[in-house]
Amino acid sequence: MANPLVLIADDAAFMRKMVKVALGEAGITTIIEASNGDQAVELYKKEHPDLVLLDITMQGKSGLEVLKEIMAFDDAAKVIMCSAIGQEQVVMEAIQSGALDYIIKPFQKDKLVETVQNIL
Repeated sequence: MANPLVLIADDAAFMRKMVKVALGEAGITTIIEASNGDQAVELYKKEHPDLVLLDITMQGKSGLEVLKEIMAFDDAAKVIMCSAIGQEQVVMEAIQSGALDYIIKPFQKDKLVETVQNIL
């Protein structure tokens, strides 16, 4: 994919920045950001990104709720969940709900980039 559009949805600004830097170093530079679940759904519907990196735990709507809304809107959406250690049950529910993969935070930059490139 020439220049994929990636949506990073995480309520922690420093996490969005870390992901953005890691992807930028791998040549993925067209990135939009959402700081909460409602904004993530709104941006997905407006921009139709090629990939979504979605935090499970956010203020307001959870990542799981956002995933379900995005999948209801576009069943071909490519979503990677980002979770903390200990959220295995939620991750499994996310995979069953349509997420293609997941990344454990704090993530290793190489693993993040590899997972994103595999999905794209």
